[in-house]
Amino acid sequence: MIKAVRGTRDLLPPDTETWNRVEAKVRDVFERYNFHEIRTPVFEDTALFARGVGEETDIVSKEMFTWEDKARAQSEKSQQLTLRPENTAGVVRAYIEHKLGQSGALQKLYYIGPQFRRERPQKGRYRQFFQIGAEVIGPPTSGSESPSRDAEIIEMLATLLEDVGLTGWTLFINSVGDANCRPAYNEALRVALATVKDRMCGDCQRRAETNPLRVLDCKVPEDQPIIDALPKIGDYLDDACRAHFTAVRAMLDKVGVPYTVNPRMVRGLDYYTRTTFEFTHGELGAQSAVLGGGRYDGLSEALDGPKAPGIGFAIGEDRLIMALQASQPAAVLTIDAYVAPLGPNTNAEALGICRKLRRQGLKVELGDESFRLKKSFEAAERAGARFIVICGENEVTNNEFSVKHLATGEQVSVARAELAIYIRNHGVKKPGGEHTAPDDLQ
Repeated sequence: MIKAVRGTRDLLPPDTETWNRVEAKVRDVFERYNFHEIRTPVFEDTALFARGVGEETDIVSKEMFTWEDKARAQSEKSQQLTLRPENTAGVVRAYIEHKLGQSGALQKLYYIGPQFRRERPQKGRYRQFFQIGAEVIGPPTSGSESPSRDAEIIEMLATLLEDVGLTGWTLFINSVGDANCRPAYNEALRVALATVKDRMCGDCQRRAETNPLRVLDCKVPEDQPIIDALPKIGDYLDDACRAHFTAVRAMLDKVGVPYTVNPRMVRGLDYYTRTTFEFTHGELGAQSAVLGGGRYDGLSEALDGPKAPGIGFAIGEDRLIMALQASQPAAVLTIDAYVAPLGPNTNAEALGICRKLRRQGLKVELGDESFRLKKSFEAAERAGARFIVICGENEVTNNEFSVKHLATGEQVSVARAELAIYIRNHGVKKPGGEHTAPDDLQ
């Protein structure tokens, strides 16, 4: 038997109901904050990630799915392609390629889609995983450098998590400086690591030479006491970076978004500058991050584009859903009505009733051809129907149909023209006994 490849999975009902609900909520939040959707290819030129994400990152050095796209003709050159391991670099590439900055307007773009990394599958982490992300990018004249953009996007995320129903999160923020002040910090790290790196993991020993800042991203428990004793980047920020971070914090304080400054948080990608942030949740265990992001003021220039400061984030949708499912009841599949034909001559009539009910916005299932009332009731209950509509020859002749509320046992005859109204208005009982429609049908 052929199975799904290790590190991938099938998303099945009723879980997909939760995914769809979350994505609908997310799109609503993005719309309220004036973000617009962008869809980029799932594979890109490998150089995009090597230059944009950073060759010394784990993503580029260990985790990318890369292959050679061989030339079809002698005049063509072969090209290395990579399944996207993240989407910020692709969005910035699109920003440059399509000259989105020429309008002078701030670009607020979001995406929802799969990413791919060749990492060890574990709880909440897959080789094909899904991200919800957004980027705010534009020329300096658009206000893209303003700390208010950092605060707005973090505040939006607090709203987004609240709207999808995730509570109990923790927000960590930090500043990792910029090209002006980070070199001094890197040198201080390199000096400090020289005497301790031999006691650290192999990755940290390599990073201590090639990219000391990446050492702070190490997750090996035994290395944490050593990392805690290293110099803190906050002590090396220049006046501009310090003022920017102070302004971000002041705005978050003003709007009431709680946070904790984590001076060791650098995130895992080379393009970050100044503000970085991460939302975590206790239901996810040791790998507790739900989402993270930060500012990337030099990424466009690194990809041969114009100066275009930006800030963005990515939500691990798999991990967000996992956290939600751990704290909320499991989704239950329900429909409004199950239409049961009771004879071969009533199949077309039953289908016609289904069509009319569906065109009225109701969720309806068409019964099979068992034509047995008991089996029809059992099938309706398995389908999660609130009502069963009996479509027999007598009902068709009289143009009235028996409708039974499966939860209460109440059964009445309803004229064909009144079926949708009855089902809609007898959906849920209020505490006082009055029937009302479900929220999505009112």
